[in-house]
Amino acid sequence: MNDVQAFSDALREALAAAEPALKQRLVGDLAAQLSASQFDFQPPPHAVPVDLPGRPPRPVLVAPRELAQRGLGTAAGRAALVHAVAHIEFNAINLALDAAHRFTGMPAAYYHDWVSVAVDEARHFALLNERLAQLGCAYGDFDAHNGLWEMCLKTSADVLLRMALVPRVLEARGLDVTPGMIARLRGHGDLETVAVLELILREEVRHVEIGSRWFQWLCAERGLDADQHFLELIQIHSSNRIKPPFNLEARMRAGFSAVEMAGLNAL
Repeated sequence: MNDVQAFSDALREALAAAEPALKQRLVGDLAAQLSASQFDFQPPPHAVPVDLPGRPPRPVLVAPRELAQRGLGTAAGRAALVHAVAHIEFNAINLALDAAHRFTGMPAAYYHDWVSVAVDEARHFALLNERLAQLGCAYGDFDAHNGLWEMCLKTSADVLLRMALVPRVLEARGLDVTPGMIARLRGHGDLETVAVLELILREEVRHVEIGSRWFQWLCAERGLDADQHFLELIQIHSSNRIKPPFNLEARMRAGFSAVEMAGLNAL
């Protein structure tokens, strides 16, 4: 078996893994394999995307409107928040793996980037899972929704659309809302969760920047104006997901232009 096929198979195995600890281990193995090998990254023959990645039987997935709303004044409320973020990070592992597995024929740096993101997301999930245990809970104890993976499938036909709408919309939303969560948790004295979220926020800037960089690269390849095309895609696909206030400093570090931010504010 050649290196390219082995890389594709390893991505597929990690995507299919349902048990979180196994998925984390396979992601680490994949990163080590990528570092040790030289791939030309031509599409393996008859590669079939994974439209339903592995996940544990719990949490139960429900519509977002069915999720219970809990305040942060109680340990249960704080655990529910940590669980919600842990679920996002678990899904983000699969999103990063899918970006590397589904879209073939990109430059080698693209695959290195998205595997490195999967490694980060797996580590974030582990930190949040540990914090859940400290709060007397476990991943799966609360219901969750499947919005992140649904957007993954909606953008499955075009890598440019994926780069625009997953890292630059859904993950960028985390840059906007996490500082407020941190402030509220600090107000309730939960400094342990604050420390985890501050680390995640710092590293998520790089993840969004990777999406920005490849979106801009793809626009240049196709002769598109990146600023204008992004705003057009937002209006078509995701205007309901764009809500100010925006974390302008973090978004600018993550590759958003002044033109894009002006356009988002105008929405």
